[in-house]
Amino acid sequence: MPIIRSDWKVILVTGANKGIGFELARQLAQLKHKVILTARDSAKGKEAVDRLISEGLEVYFQLLDVTDEVSIKQAAGQVKAQFGKVDVLINNAAVLFRDDQSLAEGTVEVFHKTMLTNVVGPIQVVRHFLPLIPSGGRIINTSSGGGSMTDPVGGWSPVYCVSKSALNAITRHLAYELSLRNISVNAYCPGWVKTDMGGKSAPRSVKQGVDTAVWLATASVTETGKFFRDRKVIPW
Repeated sequence: MPIIRSDWKVILVTGANKGIGFELARQLAQLKHKVILTARDSAKGKEAVDRLISEGLEVYFQLLDVTDEVSIKQAAGQVKAQFGKVDVLINNAAVLFRDDQSLAEGTVEVFHKTMLTNVVGPIQVVRHFLPLIPSGGRIINTSSGGGSMTDPVGGWSPVYCVSKSALNAITRHLAYELSLRNISVNAYCPGWVKTDMGGKSAPRSVKQGVDTAVWLATASVTETGKFFRDRKVIPW
């Protein structure tokens, strides 16, 4: 089992072999926390970890497919054996399909796959990892302004946006349920970021996108059941 000092957190990030998840793992490891980088593809996940190790960072790989409950359960058991706890759980894994163009006329397959990864996945991860999260622990959900019920709705990837609305609702309900255990649950919007999902025309860098999540994971943030962007609470 790795040596873990009291001022270090054990932080697990799902879907972290690229994009926002990868940069999250990098920045959290740079702050000397014990980072568990998870991915559903073993080769891609190990390659991502090797890249970070080559930068002198201490990062660990864990195979985890958020759409497969057996995989989640096995990962929780392996993390328990190796680390004993997870101080911060970041639900980052998500999908957005190119043919996600319409709720009224889109395929049921796109709806099911999106909801399985973006909604069912995070709640299953929470359920299986919750026994490892101590008092004072944190759960952070990577959401999107597209899931807001306050901002104007429509115009892009409606199934993805609906999935993020559902994730926001999950955030609020979990925050209520876990408040007595002193576990905070918050969501954040990284903005439109230059990633495989966001595309090259996105105005924000990956570093800008992850800033709020790093802050939520490491700073003295006492809020729970909130939605953040750029370190500020935004309407649901």
